[in-house]
Amino acid sequence: MILATHVLFGLVLAAFVAGWVDAVVGGGGLIQLPALLIGLPDDTPVATIAGTNKLPAASGTLMATLTYLRSVRVDWRSALPLMAMAWLGSTVGANLAHHVPRRWFTPIVLVVILVVGSYTVRRPQLGLQQDLRHHGAAHWGRLLALGGGVGLYDGILGPGTGTFFVIGMVAVLGYGFLEASALTKLANLTTNVAAITVFTLSGHILWPVALSMAVANLSGGLLGARMAVRRGSAFVRKVFLVVVGALAVKLAWDTVLLFVG
Repeated sequence: MILATHVLFGLVLAAFVAGWVDAVVGGGGLIQLPALLIGLPDDTPVATIAGTNKLPAASGTLMATLTYLRSVRVDWRSALPLMAMAWLGSTVGANLAHHVPRRWFTPIVLVVILVVGSYTVRRPQLGLQQDLRHHGAAHWGRLLALGGGVGLYDGILGPGTGTFFVIGMVAVLGYGFLEASALTKLANLTTNVAAITVFTLSGHILWPVALSMAVANLSGGLLGARMAVRRGSAFVRKVFLVVVGALAVKLAWDTVLLFVG
């Protein structure tokens, strides 16, 4: 596939911005996946768009993950089972992506993002300090459900995955935004690698485009993670609310188009 220079430049720029947003709070797929939908030819299969999106997403997430690991103390007893369930969910989701209709995903996700966004706005102190709400079986059950559920969503669709991980970590489990972002990077990296494996085996990645975007996403992820670590949870919370607001607007517009069309 040969793309015009300005199209490839636009995709690379979108990947850089997406990497920055993803590193800070998640939700970079809101920028990167629509850019691919616009930039690639209309007859490009959905699975190919999703597969091509995963490689740059994983590259930026990897860089952000390494940056967080050097600066934020990670709860590995929670991280490892979260990653295992995220891998399982994403693998199942990526295999379903070829068959499951997407018509109802947008309205459902819109409702979820509006509810959680308003919940965060009404609680200014939410996520500014870590205050774990559950312990023992209650903690592990919610953690595994979060990993499997968001992983499944990421494998099938993708945009907002990091945001949903952060939402669950902060609102349900009680992690601070900074700690939640570190755990989110590990879980999101896992879902991306699992999906890449499936899409590679099925031949649904445009490698030249994906590799160009990967370099840009990686650079954005490095910059975003460093800013998040330096400025702390209050900064991450602000970016989180901006991303949630943008995601809600985009999903609302997509929902209108679904039902009007």
